[in-house]
Amino acid sequence: MTLLDAYTGGRWGELAGQTAEEYDALRRAIGVFKPLKEVEGRLFKGGVDVTELGSVTEMSTPGSRRRRTKRSARTKSPAGERWVQLPPSIASIYELLLATSSRENSFAFLSLRGAPWYRSNFRQRFWRPAWDGVDVQNPGSDRYKPAILDGFRFHEGRHTHATWLTSDGISEVGRRARLGQKMKGMARVYDHVTPEMEQQILDVLEARFVASVLELTPDERHKLLSWVPVIEPMLKKAVQEAEQLAAKVVRAERFSQISPTGPSNENRPGGESAL
Repeated sequence: MTLLDAYTGGRWGELAGQTAEEYDALRRAIGVFKPLKEVEGRLFKGGVDVTELGSVTEMSTPGSRRRRTKRSARTKSPAGERWVQLPPSIASIYELLLATSSRENSFAFLSLRGAPWYRSNFRQRFWRPAWDGVDVQNPGSDRYKPAILDGFRFHEGRHTHATWLTSDGISEVGRRARLGQKMKGMARVYDHVTPEMEQQILDVLEARFVASVLELTPDERHKLLSWVPVIEPMLKKAVQEAEQLAAKVVRAERFSQISPTGPSNENRPGGESAL
């Protein structure tokens, strides 16, 4: 769920409410149409009380029609209804998760007792201990876990995603469509997302994920691959490309050192007279 948080920019309810039937395997995209919502201590998805369920077989296939029922748990706005494509590596990991689910049409993310997540329980039992650390004031404790990023909230993954897209040059219409936000003014009429924009988004997000994996230590990388071996081909390809790029840089540097107009020319036999 943390990976989807960062690499889709989805809201809590949009991600916690994902089910197997809401995944488009052909497009490798998650459907955001019926987010999970808490109402008076109960969990609802598409107007159905799913508090005690780990399966949603009685729910209909996702669609674009908005039902205005009392507890429909609709998206925040009509623009929020969307398909969000996953970058290749994230898609492979998510597909592995769905493939290992014990029940057909189950929620993608379940609590330890096999029920959908309450946001408060997830936050207190898993999110906060992971990010803030455990027993951080007592490094000698058996429970001690250092903080990853103290104070980081789940919704800040959405902010991070938006910032990444901006930094990587994704147009505003592309960013807003992915995040489920409507365009302002006349841009709503004239600006549209093209297949080329969608591919650009996937490319820059995949590049960020690959770079993050390459930053891991060998032990960390080995542990990650033991959990999600499906990304090993991607990692091998990335390492090969990095090595090829490094080799090209070395060759370019060697060439520049013997360039007759370069600063190293004075150190060549004959110096300036060689010109």
